[in-house]
Amino acid sequence: MKKDQFDAIDGNEAAARVAYALSEIIAIYPITPSSNMGEACDAWAAARKPNMFGVVPSVVEMQSEAGAAGALHGAVSTGALATTFTSSQGLLLMIPVMFKVGGELAPVVFHVAARTVATHALSIFGDHSDVMAVRGAGLALLASGNVQEVTDLGAIAHTATLESRLPFVHFFDGFRTSHEILKIRTLSPEQLRRLVDQKHIDEHRSRALSPDRPTLKGTAQNPDVFFQAREASNPWYLAAPDRIQAVMDRFAKITGRGYKLFDYVGHPQAEKVVVMMGSGVGATEEAAEAINAKGGKVGLVKVRLYRPFDPKRFVASLPPTVKHIAVLDRTKEPGSMEPMHLDVIGAMEEAFANDWPRPAQRPRIIGGRYGLSSKEYTSAMAKAVFDELSREKPKNHFVVGIKDDVTHNSLDYDAAWSTEYPETQRAVFYGLGADGTVGANKNSIKLIAENTDMNAQGYFVYDSKKAGSMTISHLRFGPKPIRASCLVSQAQFVACHQERLMQGVDVLKLAAPGATFLLNCLEPKTIWERLPAHIKKSVVEKKLKFYALDAYRVAREAGLGPRINTVMMTCYFHITKLLPGFMDLIKGAIKKSYSAKGEAVVDKNCKAVDDAVSGLIEVKYPTAPVKGGELKSMVSADAPEFIRKTTAELMAYRGDDLPVSAFPADGTFPTGTTKWEKRAIAQRAPKWDTSLCIQCCKCSLVCPHAAIRTKAYPAAQLAKAPQGFVSTDYKGKDFPAGTKFTVQLAPEDCTGCNLCAVNCPGRDKTDPNRKALTMVPLATLMDKEKENFEFFLTLPYPDRRNVAVATVKGSQMLEPLFEFSGACAGCGETPYVKLLTQLLGDRLVIGNATGCSSIYGGNLPTTPYSMNKEGRGPAWSNSLFEDNAEFGMGFRLAMDQQKDYAENLLKRYETKVGKDLAQDILSAKQDDEGGIASQRERIARLKDKLKGIDELPAKDLLQLADGLVRKSVWVVGGDGWAYD
Repeated sequence: MKKDQFDAIDGNEAAARVAYALSEIIAIYPITPSSNMGEACDAWAAARKPNMFGVVPSVVEMQSEAGAAGALHGAVSTGALATTFTSSQGLLLMIPVMFKVGGELAPVVFHVAARTVATHALSIFGDHSDVMAVRGAGLALLASGNVQEVTDLGAIAHTATLESRLPFVHFFDGFRTSHEILKIRTLSPEQLRRLVDQKHIDEHRSRALSPDRPTLKGTAQNPDVFFQAREASNPWYLAAPDRIQAVMDRFAKITGRGYKLFDYVGHPQAEKVVVMMGSGVGATEEAAEAINAKGGKVGLVKVRLYRPFDPKRFVASLPPTVKHIAVLDRTKEPGSMEPMHLDVIGAMEEAFANDWPRPAQRPRIIGGRYGLSSKEYTSAMAKAVFDELSREKPKNHFVVGIKDDVTHNSLDYDAAWSTEYPETQRAVFYGLGADGTVGANKNSIKLIAENTDMNAQGYFVYDSKKAGSMTISHLRFGPKPIRASCLVSQAQFVACHQERLMQGVDVLKLAAPGATFLLNCLEPKTIWERLPAHIKKSVVEKKLKFYALDAYRVAREAGLGPRINTVMMTCYFHITKLLPGFMDLIKGAIKKSYSAKGEAVVDKNCKAVDDAVSGLIEVKYPTAPVKGGELKSMVSADAPEFIRKTTAELMAYRGDDLPVSAFPADGTFPTGTTKWEKRAIAQRAPKWDTSLCIQCCKCSLVCPHAAIRTKAYPAAQLAKAPQGFVSTDYKGKDFPAGTKFTVQLAPEDCTGCNLCAVNCPGRDKTDPNRKALTMVPLATLMDKEKENFEFFLTLPYPDRRNVAVATVKGSQMLEPLFEFSGACAGCGETPYVKLLTQLLGDRLVIGNATGCSSIYGGNLPTTPYSMNKEGRGPAWSNSLFEDNAEFGMGFRLAMDQQKDYAENLLKRYETKVGKDLAQDILSAKQDDEGGIASQRERIARLKDKLKGIDELPAKDLLQLADGLVRKSVWVVGGDGWAYD
């Protein structure tokens, strides 16, 4: 028999491999973070890869998650082995079908990368709020806690669904497990074939809808029979735990890896026990081991099968000595106790009521919440829970991992308390999205996992922003199993792949004393003089070994452009000596990854490997203590208080440290905050040549980030211009003589996408390569253009009534109310968004579906929709991915209703506010800028008159008066736009 195969894969691939092998029909619809499962199956099917039965599964992408569930229902009803993958709102859209397949005892598996359900805000990260929402649908809920369990319990789910006839939700924590790479034992086709009993497949097929043996399902039932028929399935649910455990036992005989519905680990006479499921169990298990090693008596119950919840087996899993139990739920049910907490209380009540085998005394049971939206959960937090159980009056309904200074339910914990094995190698890498850092570290994990006996774990923290977002890669390698799914806190190796990240982020916070620091920077030989004080202080105080190189130079000379991943990965292995013969192994991985792109690409990457180490230097630094070293605020002192105290902390990646009181309870945040976030991510930026500019303003039109702007203004405004501010005479007759014109760069907000220069038609006829906009190194422009841009913002915009807004040039004389978004550099969507706000922004309401447009439009910490000097600008909100048209329709209905009500009130008060004014407002044409401006002037006069009328209807009219100015409602798809 073929032995287990070791492989370094993430949770999504672990689930997809098993699902593909054991399925005939796979109905999919993408939703983060589960999309990779469906994409992998689709790719395998396209490559004609056979499943365990020797056939290629049919993979079909539906129009929605509801459609995928419907197709799944049809497939299992006609005898197929079927599966799907989903998360969050996608799972919730499947609930109606889940009730159907549960009621029909239809065997099928839903693999769920469990994710936060959007409430006051969208979150794409992991907790159990989605799976808890389906617990009443009649499905078995099977929880995996790590990547190894994903492949094992995934196979058990596909087998047990056939034997128990219960449909299964096999879930694991989104991002924390779905995207974590771990070295695991994968399952061979032979092992899977031994696990699945053909008899149960035959039975499933024999129940299929078929005209050869016609039956009827899905009847409509009346009160006389529905209740009885609903109870008829009880025997299947009562028998399911035994049947599922039998599959687990068979799996153990085949693989040597055993699982129980409730797995207890810890001291055999434990008095304090934590109950939980999901990826947090690893950290809690390590905490329990450390406490017990020092004489403690604690334990952990790992819940595998959450539904059907088997109270008898749960109670039997507890040590008889238990006196105190803490149940940790990774979800929040407002206004109620959390679900597993209730289940544990209920199980204990049953045990003492029915005289089951049970603890010697009734334990005290408390509950708490942890890890919502992938909030970090560590062994130190687990220890705090065990410590709380020791108190005479422990907190109930507590939270751990955050500071709750509003309802004061949080537990304090010692963040420095650690259970890391000394032998484990820990590394942290800071990079920018798309610079290759994450890809390089994924390759590093695979190289070590495949070429050494070490265990390996990799987890990657992403910012939701697209352009210039920071990524943090957390890697662990070691001879002992790596169980805790948490971030590295004491790294022996820290690499910063982008010099600018050090300005606002303490990249050495996670460095252990004596660690190694690797920095990619310009001019490595002089880097010490340029380091921020807080970095110097950490290097000196922690006595770090400091290496530097110009990886961009190496990559550029090798022909790789800005892709520095190969260079940095080579230096990592060279410094750490983790992988003997690493040069040849890296080149082998390069050939495997890039051979399809041609020999030239392979050769360039191999040259980067050869040249990387030659550019590496060890930085010698003075050991004298460094004074100061405090991190500077990410925003200026002029920023509003909320921006300084909350937004700036989010920008500096210190949001984890903010207390509950820092956040609005209903999820309402200010707009216009990207202007405080100066990311300076471009390497090259446009320089304006007035002699070649034809003043077409196409550069401003196509700029995805409003980082290059045009403005026409009176010459007198230049009296206070800084030295070096560039302007020229305006060409055109639409403004008075003496008008000046400027094309201005916002240097810290440019992404270097080059669209402005590419689209610039202003060209030197004698030298076609010389244009009105030329890309030059940003460093040559930065200081001067920062000052120029600040002055540019003080220049007045022309009166909108005097601008030809329907032309390219005219539209770009208007203020953009969408600026500096985190969209990808060169984004093709955001120029249209920006143009929309220039034309309609001061009267615009946007209903945005979840998708790319909601992430660059409404993602924290900063948002690009802004306001003009009158305080007007786009109002923006997001409901869900699926309902933006209806959401926007609600906007329109409400605004029209309020407008009608205001008009009726105005008619009632026309004698008090002035008949002429009232009639002018009611009959106003608002079909151009002049009409809108005139109506606003009338409304201002109306408000002044209404303030003197102390009557309730008049106060209503005062509040609704702005609704008499025409508003524009736009509904936005995830990647597209429409309007009312």
